[in-house]
Amino acid sequence: MIISIGHYLVLASFLFVVGLIGALTRKSAIIVFLSVELMLNAGNLVLLALGRHFGQLDGAILVFFVMAVSAAEAAVGIAITVAFIRRNKTVSIDAANLMKW
Repeated sequence: MIISIGHYLVLASFLFVVGLIGALTRKSAIIVFLSVELMLNAGNLVLLALGRHFGQLDGAILVFFVMAVSAAEAAVGIAITVAFIRRNKTVSIDAANLMKW
């Protein structure tokens, strides 16, 4: 069986929808954070699939930049999450109704 670009796009769409549902329905900040990462990985899969389909390396190069931004976002996101948990003593994002200083 040959895996076509349609298979990759269906898988990426499924991953993106799962990440979107997780980000919109969960109340835990950590689960929301992981859902956003899942959505970024779905976008990376689309870029790689299109690059492979058209026979160019542009998609793979762009994926490296997205992964670098994702790593920086993960570091900042974890720092904000840890500070939020220490301040509010909870992981629930319902406690973050107003971002007060």
